[in-house]
Amino acid sequence: MDKTLIVTNDFPPRPGGIQAFLHNMALRLDPDRIVVYASTWKRGPEGAEATAAFDAEQPFTVVRDRTTMLLPTPRVTRRAVQLLRTHDCSSVWFGAAAPLGLMAPALRRAGARRLVATTHGHEAGWAQLPASRQLLRRIGEGTDTITYLGEYTRSRIAAALTPAAAGRMVQLPPGVDEKTFHPDSGGALVRARLGLTERPVVVCVSRLVPRKGQDTLILAMPAILAEVPDAVLLIVGGGPYEADLRKLAAQTGVRDSVRFTGPVPWAELPAHYGAGDVFAMPCRTRRGGLDVEGLGIVYLEASATGLPVVAGDSGGAPDAVLDGETGWVVRGGSAQESAERIVALLGDAELRRRMGERGRAWVEEKWRWDLLAQKLRELL
Repeated sequence: MDKTLIVTNDFPPRPGGIQAFLHNMALRLDPDRIVVYASTWKRGPEGAEATAAFDAEQPFTVVRDRTTMLLPTPRVTRRAVQLLRTHDCSSVWFGAAAPLGLMAPALRRAGARRLVATTHGHEAGWAQLPASRQLLRRIGEGTDTITYLGEYTRSRIAAALTPAAAGRMVQLPPGVDEKTFHPDSGGALVRARLGLTERPVVVCVSRLVPRKGQDTLILAMPAILAEVPDAVLLIVGGGPYEADLRKLAAQTGVRDSVRFTGPVPWAELPAHYGAGDVFAMPCRTRRGGLDVEGLGIVYLEASATGLPVVAGDSGGAPDAVLDGETGWVVRGGSAQESAERIVALLGDAELRRRMGERGRAWVEEKWRWDLLAQKLRELL
């Protein structure tokens, strides 16, 4: 692999799915062949301390910009060019194509031979607005390859590109660490700690924002409890929607059957998946298609843990489910459909086992990090 400069806003200790994607990929590349240029997580002593501690633990070089958000300004572009030359890099990987991929022409003039830009869900939104659509087209022309998560994001982003740039697109989704997420991940201990050992558990692991559909699950709980009276909804994660979700649980009369864990350390997430009998996140598209699920790695992590999944139909979420085999896709926002599928799974242990085993096998076949990192090495 050519020595590579990774340019990104999305890097730990800043939390999030894209951040985890970039970090997991970086860890599987030759540490002597990569340099990461990233924004600062957050200002202040606490943020600086957390960032410095994280960077010191990495096997590769991490260079932080003073800003909390890298933009393709002249100053940031000059810094990226300087790092490219100082570290003798010949390839560049933009962790998110928009907007950082706009620096591609300057980096090519500085000596970069290969430029790869990765897209996520937000670029599909860019493709729908005239001004950002033109910027996305420029990114496609300036880079050698734009990667995409799945067919949903590919089709929308490709429509904004020239035919030549669209023809150079390559799929590069996030992966799953099948050694970390597995059926014996410690779920029984979490259930015991929360007092759920004898109860059927529907688990949702995600950031608490309206798109994810935790409110749909709460609205589905009365119908679920009518068929499975001791069922409980375990909502794992934190976010700005938590207060609204707690209020909704009280208004719906299911507060005693909904548990909120708040934010959970990454190391404890596999056990929290394992605490469930069914994983459900009926995500939905919002804001006229601008707020959309790019893929939904949580469905694959749940599958790796051996759970059947119930997914919404937002964006690329169906790409992470084999409908009818590893779980089901429902209309995002439909409490009725969500309840029907969840009740069917809670009431059929053999169906849960069969879907969970198929999901685990699918992750091992297609979604392992080592397979995807090898594809990235080839692109670079």
